[in-house]
Amino acid sequence: MFARLITLLVLLSTPISAADVHVQPGKGTLAAAIAGAAPGDVLILSGGAYLGPVTIDRTLTLQGDGTATIDGQGQGTVITVTGDDVVLTGLHITGSGGVNADIDSAVKIVKGADRTRVEGNLLTDNMHGVDVHGGLDARVVDNVIEGRKNPRMNERGNGIYVWNSPGTVIEGNDVRWGRDGIFSNASKKGTYKNNLFRDLRFAVHYMYTHDSEISGNISIGNHLGFAIMFSDRVVVKDNLSLGDREHGLMLNFANNADVAGNLVRGGTKKCLFIYNAHKNLIANNRFEGCGIGIHFTAGSERNMLTGNAFIANQEQVKYVGTRFMEWSFEGRGNYWSDHPAFDLNGDGIADGVYRPNDLMDHILWSQPAAKLLTGSPAVQLVRWSQSSFPAILPGGVTDSHPLMQPITIPVRADVAAMEAAVAGRWSKGNYDDLDIDDLGTH
Repeated sequence: MFARLITLLVLLSTPISAADVHVQPGKGTLAAAIAGAAPGDVLILSGGAYLGPVTIDRTLTLQGDGTATIDGQGQGTVITVTGDDVVLTGLHITGSGGVNADIDSAVKIVKGADRTRVEGNLLTDNMHGVDVHGGLDARVVDNVIEGRKNPRMNERGNGIYVWNSPGTVIEGNDVRWGRDGIFSNASKKGTYKNNLFRDLRFAVHYMYTHDSEISGNISIGNHLGFAIMFSDRVVVKDNLSLGDREHGLMLNFANNADVAGNLVRGGTKKCLFIYNAHKNLIANNRFEGCGIGIHFTAGSERNMLTGNAFIANQEQVKYVGTRFMEWSFEGRGNYWSDHPAFDLNGDGIADGVYRPNDLMDHILWSQPAAKLLTGSPAVQLVRWSQSSFPAILPGGVTDSHPLMQPITIPVRADVAAMEAAVAGRWSKGNYDDLDIDDLGTH
């Protein structure tokens, strides 16, 4: 009897009249088709122009072949999803409103609209691309999202905005222009992987987003690559930050993160910035060709750094603090391109200890005008004394087991070509209105 009851309930919940419905372009045709559709119907949109905004309040699929354009006419959000299991695919969605405070978007997925799929669409000239605003288990996959180019970057919208939407998957999207590629706030258990981000403020911007993964993403020529802020237990692995201006990776009040297998190359300022971040694993990353390899603040504790490569940075480490810190783990440290080391026993570990900074570095950080004296005999004498008598060295970073060989992280030829195209961008002073270090603008 119980089994029969379950079967009956399943049958009653299954749409009986689900069908393919062909929709022709024209004024009001899309809204009428949505209003007349039964749950489970597939609305197949022929090529041409359709007018929005529209709301989808039941289980429907809107399917195009890339030639159907839904235009919001500058009024609010183009497509608002309030029903479960909605699919949007093969569409060109454009023309949202321009009110940032209302998060005007190409697609908005509200609370209660679960398991929405936004897949294989072109989203252009919208304030925000996709706003996942409370819906559970959304999938935003394989879309091209081109944002607006307002002169003031902070007044633009985000490619994908995630707010309080656990289980969101964002994968394989190409996001360009606008403000942030992905802005994730007050959410958890998301997976953001294999996306391409260009010409943005932040590629990925995390605020209060926990127990999630950022992997396989590519950030090219943005102001900042991957900013993990006020977030716990985040996996950041196998990402590329190429030619990003300020920081390739930033951990700001981020704890218990695994940061592994990432490549940061060619940043004008900092490859990695760690600010009041605790108990993070930083392993097997490559930081190359930045102004500073790693800027590490004194408020950060119990972080583990091992297997990383610091290559040809103007300054490998900037650590302003007096504590002694060991950057190796279980006999395995990091590779330092400026460390003239020998390995007499051939175990891959350098025979000499590496210290990136000395007392003069601390003086120069606190008194920049002292750089005029760096070539003076007095400064050279101080540095010789510290190298000859390590006991007089101040607190700072020590790698007792530096590696002889760096980790290598390959870059595909097409990605390297995009990297080359933005080379030297920041020397031209194209900084928009952005101050990365002003947390109030985040």
